[in-house]
Amino acid sequence: MRILVLLGWLMVPVAFGAYHYGPGQEKLRLDDVGKTLQAADRLAAEEDWAAAIAKYDSALSQLPEGRLDDARRIKLQRAKVRMQDRKLPEAYADLTELVDQLEDDKSADPELVDDAREALANSQYYMTWLMRLEGLPNAEWEPEIDGARQTYRLLAEQAEACGDQARAKELREDLESTIRLARLDLDELQGLDLPSQCKNCKSGQCNKPGKKPGKKPNGQKPPKDARGASSGPPPDNSGS
Repeated sequence: MRILVLLGWLMVPVAFGAYHYGPGQEKLRLDDVGKTLQAADRLAAEEDWAAAIAKYDSALSQLPEGRLDDARRIKLQRAKVRMQDRKLPEAYADLTELVDQLEDDKSADPELVDDAREALANSQYYMTWLMRLEGLPNAEWEPEIDGARQTYRLLAEQAEACGDQARAKELREDLESTIRLARLDLDELQGLDLPSQCKNCKSGQCNKPGKKPGKKPNGQKPPKDARGASSGPPPDNSGS
C-alpha cells in the first residue's frame, strides 16, 4: 500500500508537467488573448481606432492554431473598427472574404454569419457612396447597393420572425437608406456631407478623386453618421 501511495505522489509532478506543457499552455495563451481583446474593445470604445486595430492584430497572432471560430470573430470586429478608422476599402475586402468563408462553412455559428453579413452590407453602402462620388457607372456600384439592400431585407425578416421588433425596425431603416442612396441624383449626393467612414477614402475602383461635398441645398440636414462600429448606414432625409 505504501508503495502505491508513494508512486501516486511521484506521479503528481509528472501529471502537472504534462498539463502545463500541453493543454495548460493553450489555456495560458487563451488567457493572454482574452486580455488583449479586452484592451482592444476598450480602445475601440474610446474611439482610438488605430490602437484598437493593432490590438486585434496582436490577438490574432497570439491565438492558438485551430481556433477558427475565434479567429473569425476577431477579424469581424477588426473590420468593423477599420470602417471607423476610415479604412473602408480594407474593411470591405476583409468582410467580403469572411462572409464567403462563413457561407461555405455549414457548421458556422448562424449568429456570426448574420453579424458578418450585416457588417458587409454596411461596407457596401459606404462603398456605393464613394463609387458614385468617383463617377463610376451604374454597372459598377449597383451590384454593391443591391447586395446591401438584399441583406438588410433578409435580416429584417429574420428579426421579425423572431419577434425582435426593435431590431427589425433598425434594419428596415437601413434598408430604406440603401433605396434612397440608389435613387439620389449625383448632384444631390454631392451636396451631402460624407459619412465619417468615407472620409479620406477612395473606393479603389478608379483613379478619379471624389468631389468635395458641399452643404445640403435648401437647408436640409445631412445624414447622421453610423451609430457605432457595428451599426448600419445613417438614415438620411433625402426622401425616397
